[in-house]
Amino acid sequence: MLAQSASQNPASGQKPQLLWQKLEQTIGDIDHQLDGVLGVAILDLTTGQTFFYNADEIYPTASSIKIAVLTELYRQSQTGSGAKLSDLYTVRKEDLVPDSDIMGGLTPGVTRITNRDLATMVVAVSDNSATNVLIDRVGMENINAMLDSLGLHQTRLRRKMMDINAAKEGRENVATPRQLMQLLEAIYRAKVVNKQTSDELLQMLSTHKDSAFRRGLPDYVRAADKPGELEAVRNDSGIIYAANRPFVLSVMTTYLRREKDGEDAIAKIAYAAWEMFDRLGRASDYGRVVSPANSSNP
Repeated sequence: MLAQSASQNPASGQKPQLLWQKLEQTIGDIDHQLDGVLGVAILDLTTGQTFFYNADEIYPTASSIKIAVLTELYRQSQTGSGAKLSDLYTVRKEDLVPDSDIMGGLTPGVTRITNRDLATMVVAVSDNSATNVLIDRVGMENINAMLDSLGLHQTRLRRKMMDINAAKEGRENVATPRQLMQLLEAIYRAKVVNKQTSDELLQMLSTHKDSAFRRGLPDYVRAADKPGELEAVRNDSGIIYAANRPFVLSVMTTYLRREKDGEDAIAKIAYAAWEMFDRLGRASDYGRVVSPANSSNP
């Protein structure tokens, strides 16, 4: 489950590894209390160390698949190969589907917005109509081709949002925790789009929202994430910016007896992971933390 980083600082010794082991135990304890199936993938963006827990199982993504939709939008906009963030869209009544908190309140045939506006709706309130419009504009086949180019063959967009008939036929949007982690790493390391566009995409994903990560983290901690929820399913995946030690976290749950338990489990894992990375990011190689107020201590 726990993979060590390529290099080990002699001053650090095994001390950081012991913290990782404690995190692994915490996640195991959270899973033991959860009436459902849990998968977790963690990547230290500084050292490359990873942790996997049921991370290669395929789970329904719910709205977390929207990370892939937005990635393809930003890729096309940067390369000029299709949709652009500045392209205008006039709201159409036939595009409206349930769970569209913003689009549902706009005036069909009158209101004009940009693809960037649609992306903001997708992140801030997970607006399903906005998502479906963007899927049409960038192309479902292009989204999956982008995922294939990254080797993420188990991460698939198979249907639009709220397409219940497609879901009943088994055409579910799916991914593994490991592959959502890898997608976010590819964005962070500018492997899909250039550095400037990657930063813009991650800033978009950092738009204030209600998410299990946000409920678990201190208010001042930035999280570029996209949660997802369906009946018996709760997910959240993103980059959490611990001080000097950003990391990728993907948590997926399914077969939940109570969805709130899944949300609580994700929040607890997010906090436990952030607490460890925050400690690593602020400490010396020996584990000493020197805060500004304590700088005069011997």
